[in-house]
Amino acid sequence: MTTSRRVQPTADVPATPLEHSAAKPVENPDFTQSPDPPARAAEHTSALPPQLAKILGGVVAPTTLLTALLYYFGWSHAYWFCNYFGVNSTVLGFTTTDYLMRSVDALFVPMTVAASAALLAVWGHSLLRARLAAGSRPRALRYIVLVMAIAGGVLVIGGFASVFTTTVLSKHLVAAPLSLGSGVLLLVYAVHLQRLVTDKDQSSSHNRGWAAVVEWVVVFALVGLSLFWAATDYSAAVGRSRAIDFVAKLPSYPNVLIYSERSLSLHAPGVREVRCKDAQAEYRFRYDGLKLVLESGSQYLFVPAEWTPADGVAILLPQTSSLRLEFSPALVRPSLGPSAC
Repeated sequence: MTTSRRVQPTADVPATPLEHSAAKPVENPDFTQSPDPPARAAEHTSALPPQLAKILGGVVAPTTLLTALLYYFGWSHAYWFCNYFGVNSTVLGFTTTDYLMRSVDALFVPMTVAASAALLAVWGHSLLRARLAAGSRPRALRYIVLVMAIAGGVLVIGGFASVFTTTVLSKHLVAAPLSLGSGVLLLVYAVHLQRLVTDKDQSSSHNRGWAAVVEWVVVFALVGLSLFWAATDYSAAVGRSRAIDFVAKLPSYPNVLIYSERSLSLHAPGVREVRCKDAQAEYRFRYDGLKLVLESGSQYLFVPAEWTPADGVAILLPQTSSLRLEFSPALVRPSLGPSAC
């Protein structure tokens, strides 16, 4: 018969961590208590900027919103391009891909300028913060803050006035929206500098709580809307300028001959209809003096080679088997007789 014995730990055998923690007396029994309310409030308020970043990121980050914005600016570009020729762009059946490709032309310059301005602003802010952190308090700083506040207020008033009525800013491209957006940024930065200089301890900034979040949300909304306004005006201007440039270069674009089974009854300056004498010809009518503007939605958009905004007309024809197109370089004149088809 065997009996079990309890082995007592000897002095030279270290106790296990569990035994050590169980045997060790608790020196501070209050260590599990939650921090006092002021500390907890400070931690909560200090987490507000990350929460704001998450909120804004949740709104801006989705690709659906970005695609919708690109679609809209591309639509604005196409609408004003076609509007110059007196055509409603909706009849052309542009696809989402067409609008997205046109948005690149509409947004390239605004995005480049905005990114460059933001980079310069970040560098300037970092330099100023470094000087302030080093203990530098230039006397001119309070005057700079005052000038920025006054300039920002004037720009904001001008931008808001342009929303409801025609002002001097309305007569210049994107001047009104940029006035509103830059004015808001100047006001906010002036307030930020004033707080940075006057607030000795940083705890006062934490005590603002949700007021800081609301403030930044309003700033984001105003600046975002002003940028949207500016991009809309710019995309429309780009679309119209591309149409003007297209008309100026019409003589350099390829010539188009349209062959048709039936008469299309096209009557436009510089467009000639020729009836073929060959009774066996599949295409009995020919039209020359045209330039192809674009093709979209299974339709062709033509304008006369001598098109002008005063008396020019645009011609829209469907893509069908009853039509045949022939192209030739602009400098090559088709050597066709009056009855050739």
